[in-house]
Amino acid sequence: MSPPAFGLTVLTMVYAVGHVSGGHFNPAVTIGPATGRRFEWKDVPAYVVTQVVAGLVAGGALFAIASGKDGFDAGAGFAANGYGSQSPGGYSLVAVLVAEAVLTGFFLYVILGSTDDRAPVGFAPIAIGLCLTLIHLISIPISNTSVNPARSTAVAFFRDGAAGQLWAFWLAPDRGCRHRRRELRCHHRRQPRRHRHRGRLRLIHMDEGGAPASCRSASGRPARRRPSGDGHCSEPPT
Repeated sequence: MSPPAFGLTVLTMVYAVGHVSGGHFNPAVTIGPATGRRFEWKDVPAYVVTQVVAGLVAGGALFAIASGKDGFDAGAGFAANGYGSQSPGGYSLVAVLVAEAVLTGFFLYVILGSTDDRAPVGFAPIAIGLCLTLIHLISIPISNTSVNPARSTAVAFFRDGAAGQLWAFWLAPDRGCRHRRRELRCHHRRQPRRHRHRGRLRLIHMDEGGAPASCRSASGRPARRRPSGDGHCSEPPT
């Protein structure tokens, strides 16, 4: 699977289901916002369990498809993550842990920044998808790229030795999230309370008066209109 395929998959699915569940396909993406107080901790277990189970189902489906070709050998890799002899480039455990933690931290930064109320409306999935593509271009030679413990779990059991290294790909993304704890909390405190949102990517932004951002004038100042009950702009009563 090529790097653009990973990025485009996330990009399209965030647009498709971001308004339903927040587009969480990755335990690190769930735990990170919870650490930054932008997602309820009580919802984290259900999300993570769903992500892992769905990943295992997807891994089984991919194996069924791939094994339909003559000469297929899951032991040759099957995109499983690993270090040492399991790493595509022979990178050590330390190198893989550092790469996965740093890249997961930057991925989380892009997600939280692009979904902030002050970011351009509707472009978050594009930024997220492009960031994930870049991460894969960087780290496929190092570890086959995880930054997603559910993705690592999904294919780890199809390659000998990969399951024994799976712990590293749960630990490193978690460290990457927690390393940003202070920055995430400072980011949260800087937002006005009315702008704080949890669990979903908000593709429609509200101004300080509660009006959709589309009710602003071309200069960026609030227009002399206010939102009607259905969310559209309407002229104030005379």
